[in-house]
Amino acid sequence: RQDVKERARLRLRAFDVGDRFSRLPLPRAAVLLPLLLRDGRLHLLLTVRSMQLRRSPGEVCFPGGKSEATDKDEIDTALREAKEEVGLQPEKVEVICRLTPGIDKMNHVVTPVVGFIEDTFQATPNPDEVSDVFVVPLEYFIKPLHYKVLPYRNSAGYVTRVHCFNYNDHDHKTSFKIWGLTAHFAVFLALVIFGEKPTFEVDYDLDNLLSSSEKNFMNLYASLHERRKSNL
Repeated sequence: RQDVKERARLRLRAFDVGDRFSRLPLPRAAVLLPLLLRDGRLHLLLTVRSMQLRRSPGEVCFPGGKSEATDKDEIDTALREAKEEVGLQPEKVEVICRLTPGIDKMNHVVTPVVGFIEDTFQATPNPDEVSDVFVVPLEYFIKPLHYKVLPYRNSAGYVTRVHCFNYNDHDHKTSFKIWGLTAHFAVFLALVIFGEKPTFEVDYDLDNLLSSSEKNFMNLYASLHERRKSNL
C-alpha cells in the first residue's frame, strides 16, 4: 500500500512546477486533484456541478474555483474550495505538488494541485455547488473502456482535440461524462504517475513529458495573449 503511494509521490514531485506560472497576467484559479488508495489502486475523486449553477451546470469537475485575495497561493485556493464544496478539511489533505496549469474558457490560468486523501473520507457536498461526488480508478485515464475525441474551440480561438471519457459507475448506477480541462488534468496526472503510453493519442512527447506539457501551455498562453492584443 505504501509502495503505491510512495512511487506516486516520487513521480509527482519530479513534475512539481511550484509557482513558476503564478505571475502570468491572467486571473487565477485552482483545482484539487484528490488521490486516494482503494483496493491497492489509485483513484481520483471528482464532483458533478449543481444544475443551478450558471456556468457549466451538471458537468464533471474537480473541487476548485477562482483565487481570492486572502489565498496565499494556488494550494490555498484549491484547499479552500474543496472544503467549501465537499467538506474536505485542509488538514486532511497531504499536498504533493502543483502540475502544469491549463487555461479555462473564462481565460483563467487553472493550476491543478495534487494531494492524497484518506479512503475513509465521506464527502458532504454543498448542494448549491455540487450535486454528486464519485471516484474513478486513475488507470481509467490511460486505459479507458469508453473514450472519444471531441473538436473544441479553445480560448485562443483554435480548434483542438479534447479528451472525452464515459465512466460507468456501479455504485451510482449511472454513467459520468468527463471531458475538457478536467479530462486534460486527469490524463496528465495518470501519465505522470504511471509513465505508460495511453491507448489513445495525446499531444505530448511522452519521453519529455514535463517540458512538452509546459511548452503546450506556453503556446496556448502566447496565442491567447496575441488574440487579446489584436482585439484591443
